[in-house]
Amino acid sequence: MTNPLCLRGGRVLDPARGIDRVQDLWIENGKIAGLGEDAPAALRNRKDVEYVDVKGAVVAPGLVDIHVHLREPGQEEKETIETGSRSAARGGFTTVACMPNTSPPLDDRPRIEYVVRRAAASAACRVLPIAAVTIGQMGESLVEFEDLVNAGAVAFTDDGKPVKNAEIMRRALELTKPLGVPIIQHAEDPDLKGSGVMHEGWISTRVGLKGIPDIAESVMVARDMLLAEVTGGRVHVAHMSAARTVEVLRWAKERGIAMTGETTPHHLVLTEEAVATYDTNTKMNPPLRTARDRDALIAGVIDGTIDCLATDHAPHTDIEKDGDFDSAPFGIVGLETALGLYLKALVEPKHLSLGELILRMTRNPLRVLGRDGGTLAAGADADVTVFDPAQRWTVRAAEFASKARNMPFEGWELSGKILVTLVGGRVTYRAETPAGSAR
Repeated sequence: MTNPLCLRGGRVLDPARGIDRVQDLWIENGKIAGLGEDAPAALRNRKDVEYVDVKGAVVAPGLVDIHVHLREPGQEEKETIETGSRSAARGGFTTVACMPNTSPPLDDRPRIEYVVRRAAASAACRVLPIAAVTIGQMGESLVEFEDLVNAGAVAFTDDGKPVKNAEIMRRALELTKPLGVPIIQHAEDPDLKGSGVMHEGWISTRVGLKGIPDIAESVMVARDMLLAEVTGGRVHVAHMSAARTVEVLRWAKERGIAMTGETTPHHLVLTEEAVATYDTNTKMNPPLRTARDRDALIAGVIDGTIDCLATDHAPHTDIEKDGDFDSAPFGIVGLETALGLYLKALVEPKHLSLGELILRMTRNPLRVLGRDGGTLAAGADADVTVFDPAQRWTVRAAEFASKARNMPFEGWELSGKILVTLVGGRVTYRAETPAGSAR
């Protein structure tokens, strides 16, 4: 048992409870014990309390990412549960949900239980496994949904591939509805996507790369909206990239359909223009799209059409990404740059307040999964992120905890330095030189 902990003098920001004020945060036995004078007097008078000075920093509920690829089992050369979770902790994340497109896919009880065991043994954050919708992610036979939920799965997706067959998707929604878990759709019509590698438009024509039209995403979302309406099941749209997708999701919510969505940092700070350099680190699926699409995504985040913010952390080896653009794999890493990029895209331009951003990175993603949390209420798990929103830092991939380096933000200067990450009251990351904020 560790000593009680007091994070002293920080700006406690708990937007789910409307709290934004400078005060101490007390932690005991892995739980939040109270704020300021509301903490038990017996605790505040103890001699063995460890004090951490966080003056000038924000103390927030631990960040949550419901879309990461940890690559284990089977692709450990790219990432592991241990390295991916350390990367998450370094980015301020205390909970991540991992995608099932591993080798083999997470489509049965032993594989879900393997992730649970590996996370318990080696992870620096909470790891929630997401199971496949279909066996082998082949789109043909459904998995045993209830069995996998009992094993620890928190949602289902064939991410990396869409559930193409409408009847399969309908049955999946019907079977998961009573379990209270969502189907997360990698929204993409494979026939419309074809062999495209970037957004279809003037730039793809100019640079000579095959394009992926925005309707490849939006058509699938429209189909799933109707299936969700008919079945009453829950659909969550992963990594939204297109203006038309935002329109469809907004329409679904106006009709009371159980549909939610997420977007990613790269779709808010970059456009198709970045791909004109042929940098394979700008190759992602869905692709970077137009400025109009980016602005529509930002508007969707502002008005709540897009429920939460994720990363789609997708590690690859240097060898894979060093090939030509057509053959290089899709995806970039994002856990260690997410907060800084979201501050740049949403808070610095005053689209969102800092509290509104934190809500979309804590309570909202947990709600998508049907889980409680994302607050600093007394008795809650002491999952806490401490960061300095004003402190500038430079992105250097060589310093990442992740095994992978594939991202296009090398050398960018961002704000929002992560100082301390705590999971269940345990420090899982602490900045080496916190510039006077967390000593």
